[in-house]
Amino acid sequence: MLYALLAIAVLVLLVTWLKLNPFIALLISSLTLGAMVVATQGTLTMTEVLKAFQTGFGNTLAGTGAIIVLGVVFGKLLAESGGAGVLAKQFIRTLGPSRIGLCIILLALCVGMTTWFAVGLLLILPIVITLAKETGKPFLLLVLPLLSFLSVMHGLMPPHPGPVIAIEALHADMGKVILWALVLGIPVAAIAGPIFAKIAVKRVEVATPEFTPSVSANQTLPTFGLTIFTVLLPVMLLLGGTLVELLHAKEALWGKVALFVGHPVIALLLSVLFAMWAFGKRCGRSAGELLKFSEQSVSGIGMTLILVGAGGGFALVMRTAGVDKELAELAASAGLPLLVYGWLVSAFIRVATGSATVAITVAAGFIAPVLAAHPGTSPELMVISIGCGSLFLSHLNDSGFWMVKECLGLTVGQTLRTWTITETLIGFSGLGMALLAEQVLKFFG
Repeated sequence: MLYALLAIAVLVLLVTWLKLNPFIALLISSLTLGAMVVATQGTLTMTEVLKAFQTGFGNTLAGTGAIIVLGVVFGKLLAESGGAGVLAKQFIRTLGPSRIGLCIILLALCVGMTTWFAVGLLLILPIVITLAKETGKPFLLLVLPLLSFLSVMHGLMPPHPGPVIAIEALHADMGKVILWALVLGIPVAAIAGPIFAKIAVKRVEVATPEFTPSVSANQTLPTFGLTIFTVLLPVMLLLGGTLVELLHAKEALWGKVALFVGHPVIALLLSVLFAMWAFGKRCGRSAGELLKFSEQSVSGIGMTLILVGAGGGFALVMRTAGVDKELAELAASAGLPLLVYGWLVSAFIRVATGSATVAITVAAGFIAPVLAAHPGTSPELMVISIGCGSLFLSHLNDSGFWMVKECLGLTVGQTLRTWTITETLIGFSGLGMALLAEQVLKFFG
């Protein structure tokens, strides 16, 4: 355990103090841990340590790489189509100007289900700014709910990288994770967003920034019905596989088809192909433009994919060194619920490194063998707990912190008093909701 803590300390120092590339920092930290074990115990060789890192790197990307790539392409197609604006106008038309806050929440949920946090923020922020100016409502009152719901969807909802990594590592059911992400994530986001926003507007004064939408005025837009159907299509396909499991219809022909179509890779592949027509061809986009969009989206996540793999490599080195056994013994002796234990590991890595991706990858790798030894804990709820821990306390070492600061036109102090508190509330309330859900399952089980 001491070696593990020293390796994590090395990782933190390399990333925060020396500003080293996170991939290189993860590799050096893995080798540092291996070197300490080799020097004092002699149970491993440095060649075996390096092989463990490479194996963990490859295994992690093998399970998550295709899903992440397809997910980001899907999000790019939604962004380029102007679909977010279409959803916003219809929500406002249906719910009325008096329910602007609810419109923003619904928009954040729909867009955030399949698009990354950064993409969703840039898509919806111009709409929020326009609504704030037209209604005269405080900007924070509208934008904090947007941030909280986008963040929760990014941290808990497949096909986002974090949940996908945790699902793969913990052998959780993706459909059940989606259900829990909605059932638990919505109240968590409500606490951190709309409820906190009412307090924040009284203590932090923020002017509404200027922002120019990127969608051209003469662009052909998709219809509302087609947009909402396309956005929800991957979720519906993923839930189809879960429905087969619940109905015990694996042997039926329709069940076999639904299981295949509901596989995350196939569900997202079909959704991307449909989106290429709905958000591309139908809106007048050429095949060349669609190819350009997909290439841009994939090139933009190169470092994310590398970090996902490196986090998996670091986690496997930890397990190879025997850290997982020590963690299991520590959890048993401390008497902590496993959900709390997983959350603490994830939150610690998140605060230390500033990366939610690294936090959830390392935490999932840590907790996987412990969870396997205690089958009474739901792996789906563990995904939720670790996901909320990976969002905890975003501060100055988090790239998301600076993105929110710049997009919203805030000072560092204002960002700490708004965005950082929002993320902290998501972390704490998410853990609380996961623990509550676990007790409900035990009561009815």
